[in-house]
Amino acid sequence: MKEKKNSVFIATSLDGYIADKDGGIDWLHAIPNPENNDMGYRRFMSGIDAIVMGRRTYETVLGFDMDWPYSKPVFVLTKTLKEVPVHLSGQVELMNGPIKSVLDDIHERKLYQLYIDGGATIRSFLDKDLIDDMIITIIPLLLGDGIPLFSSLAMPLPFRCVASELYLNAIVQNQFVRSRDFKGRP
Repeated sequence: MKEKKNSVFIATSLDGYIADKDGGIDWLHAIPNPENNDMGYRRFMSGIDAIVMGRRTYETVLGFDMDWPYSKPVFVLTKTLKEVPVHLSGQVELMNGPIKSVLDDIHERKLYQLYIDGGATIRSFLDKDLIDDMIITIIPLLLGDGIPLFSSLAMPLPFRCVASELYLNAIVQNQFVRSRDFKGRP
């Protein structure tokens, strides 16, 4: 059996927001990227079995003017949605319930390397100490307000920075791994 791993790949503003105060993400393109450098996204996705995202992230992706961008199974955590569009049948599944039960269901399908996406979903996983690593790409722009990536936690969760890379002479991407043997220093 493969190792179970929950990973995050996300971009934030310099002040830690994943969307502006209106939920917009156009600011992600503030730095020109004429060669469409994916900043490691394809490499990251090559190691992923499935994606777990929240309803708002799912609805944001549905609103993009493009075809469904994922070839991997997508599980949407929702309490309100009841069905997916016909064209996404077999690609997207709606799930509800405690996170650990949802993970058990996904793991029973032999899907172990999971991409956790969406602010509320990431925060829920962090609250239960269920994130193993994070790749956070920082766009050098202060939004001043918006949807934060992080919120309060019941306890500190130490991570260790294992890589840092500069893209487009402006964007910094850091990779963090959860330090589960924390003894006072990360």
